[in-house]
Amino acid sequence: MPRRVSKVPTLTRNELERNRRMFTKDLLSKLASLINPTPRAPKWKSLELLDQATAHVKQLEQRVEMLKQRKQLLEGSTDETAGMRGSMSTAFTVTELDSAVEVCLISRSNDKFILTRALDVLEEEAAPVVFVSYSRVGDRINYIIYSQAVCSRIGIDSSRVHEKLKRLTAGP
Repeated sequence: MPRRVSKVPTLTRNELERNRRMFTKDLLSKLASLINPTPRAPKWKSLELLDQATAHVKQLEQRVEMLKQRKQLLEGSTDETAGMRGSMSTAFTVTELDSAVEVCLISRSNDKFILTRALDVLEEEAAPVVFVSYSRVGDRINYIIYSQAVCSRIGIDSSRVHEKLKRLTAGP
């Protein structure tokens, strides 16, 4: 059987490998620009870049999950806020963000001192408040409190903050 000769030139193995490497290099440079969009981004090796990208995606997933929880808390669809209509007067979530903590508090408008007590808890845990915002929805007040650790090496023990706020909201 005679061998067919193709009129289309075949690429040599070296040319195929060169094209593959150029394509991979292009994709890695696009990935680097997505992770660190600054013009003076550090030059990363491929493995370091992939590790950075993985860490970045995990951070984004955590952020999405935290925002979903916050949305549920603000909409009043969680079990904690369902109990608020009955005996419980306050619901909260504590989210750890590196060396910072975000506290979302929902309280009834007649509980006028919950914010100051929550701020005291954060100050006791060496987490000075950086930012506070609030909004009124019906008979509820939604607070969002951001605290930064005094020393970023030490951080904030969010479990202790959670326990103290739990005791605080449980009442006397």
